[in-house]
Amino acid sequence: MQWGLDLIIAIQRFHGPALDGIFRAFSFMGEEEFYLFLLPFLFWCVDFGLGARLAILFLLSSYLNADLKDLFHEPRPFDMMPSVQLSSAEGHGLPSGHAQSSVVVWGSIAAWVRKRRFWVATVVLAVLIGFSRIYLGVHFPTDVLAGWAIGGGLLVLYLAMQSWTERKLEGLSLGFQVLVGVAVPIVLFLVHPVKDTANTLGALAGLGVGLALARRHISFSTGGPRREHIVRFILGGAIALALYLGLKAVFPGEGSAFYLAFRFLRYGLVGAWVSLGAPWTFRRVGLAAEAERHIWF
Repeated sequence: MQWGLDLIIAIQRFHGPALDGIFRAFSFMGEEEFYLFLLPFLFWCVDFGLGARLAILFLLSSYLNADLKDLFHEPRPFDMMPSVQLSSAEGHGLPSGHAQSSVVVWGSIAAWVRKRRFWVATVVLAVLIGFSRIYLGVHFPTDVLAGWAIGGGLLVLYLAMQSWTERKLEGLSLGFQVLVGVAVPIVLFLVHPVKDTANTLGALAGLGVGLALARRHISFSTGGPRREHIVRFILGGAIALALYLGLKAVFPGEGSAFYLAFRFLRYGLVGAWVSLGAPWTFRRVGLAAEAERHIWF
């Protein structure tokens, strides 16, 4: 850890308002709030199947990251030297969730795009997001390296098992798909019931149920003119944000015996809106056309 602190101190000799702003912007690209907008955008405006697959992979990756952080229980740099902290961060340090998610998310998108220049851009972006966490003094270099390695392993596993997993899901009845979508996140949550896992697994449960029902009952196309894309994103995003913030205001807060259960429910409702409620609404109000064929699970 000492060499990591020494490196952070050396990097921060060049820090100033401009560089701080740049690296805080890259760091934001690994925050929950950023993904709250990116994933719905993919669902509603780019490709529903890509959004579905990426959301599930991202949420499972985030759950694993929370498990590993609590398992290793490693400190952050500012726990040892408060003067290096240039940004806020909670929880333990190893592995870096920002670094892990950057590889998983942008690597999955690059695999879908299938263009070399996008892979190059993905590598550059993952490096900058990871480096931003070191620059801001919230992660040791080893935290970031571990995050990149775990994210790369998950990405390879996803690409290898994607087709087989989807064939298995397609063979299940609707009732069993809904049961799996609810039961698996609940079981995983009971294994590790903390605030961060309530977020990820609640959203995963809502997505799982929403995707199963959407596949059977909604034919939704992400195509259409740009104006429709903009209105979809603004309308859908506003309602998602209202659920995210509004329910937080009315549900029991930290300290309540029911806090984690209601947090799980809040994120579940956001996930269900993104995967089911919004596509249904867009079809009903004429903001989306019928898809020629189902393009997800």
